[in-house]
Amino acid sequence: MSIDLTELLALAQAAVDAVAPGLAAPDARRDLGIDTKSSPTDMVTAMDRWAEETIVGVLLDARPGDGLLGEEGADKASETGVVWVIDPIDGTTNFIRDLPGFSVSIAARVDGVDSVGVVDDLVRSERFTATLGSGALCNGEAIHVSEPVDLARAVLGTGFNYQPTVRAQQARLIADLLPDIADIRRFGGAAIDCCSVASGRLDAYYEVGVQDWDIAAGGLLVREAGGRTLDHRPDGPFVCGSVTIFEELVGRLGLAD
Repeated sequence: MSIDLTELLALAQAAVDAVAPGLAAPDARRDLGIDTKSSPTDMVTAMDRWAEETIVGVLLDARPGDGLLGEEGADKASETGVVWVIDPIDGTTNFIRDLPGFSVSIAARVDGVDSVGVVDDLVRSERFTATLGSGALCNGEAIHVSEPVDLARAVLGTGFNYQPTVRAQQARLIADLLPDIADIRRFGGAAIDCCSVASGRLDAYYEVGVQDWDIAAGGLLVREAGGRTLDHRPDGPFVCGSVTIFEELVGRLGLAD
C-alpha cells in the first residue's frame, strides 16, 4: 500500500489543531488533576490525558487501521504500516508551572521509519514540520542546523532523568563536559530541544531516558534540517546535533558512532 506522507502531515497538523486552543487557553491550568508516574517528579495532568484522547480521536477517525504509541497509554497495533507516536504535552512540568518549553509532538512512523513529524510550540506560536526527504520547516520556512567550527564554540541542550541515581550520573558528565564547550542549556522539553537543534538555536542536544514519543518527531526534524542523530537507548543517551561537531561530541560522551 502506498502511503502519502503529505496526507499524513496534514492529518498530524489537524490533530495538533484540535488540542492547541485548549492547551493555550487562560484556564488550561485551573483543574490540572496532577498525578505522578515513574517517580515523584514524573508528572501527568488531566490535560495530558484529554489531549492524547483528542489527538487519537482525530487520527483514528481518519485512519482507523493505523497503530498508536502514546505517552499516556495509547497503544494499538497497526494494520496499515503506519504508527502514530504521540506526546500530547512534552514538558508537562513546564506546562504545569506556566513556563515555556512545552509542546505537542506527533510523528508518523511508516514501516518502522519516522517519516512525518509535527512539533507545536504553543508559547512561541511556532510549528515545526518535516516529512522524510523533504526538509524541515518552522511556520512554513526552511530551517537548518548550525555549523560551529568546533565543540569549544558549541551551546548544548540536555535534560535530566526522573530517577535520582541517573540524574547524579548526568550531573557528573556535565561537570566533565562543561569546560570544553561554550555553554549548556536545560529547557525541559525534549521535542523543543530537538527543534532548537534543527533551527540552529542549539548546536546539539543529548539526554538519557527519553522515550520514542519524546524524540520521534524532533529527531526527524533534526535529520531533515541537515543534522545527525544517534540513539543509544535504553541504557544510553539520545544525541542529535550539527554535523560539524557531532563526532567530537559523541567521542566526548564516550559513545561509538
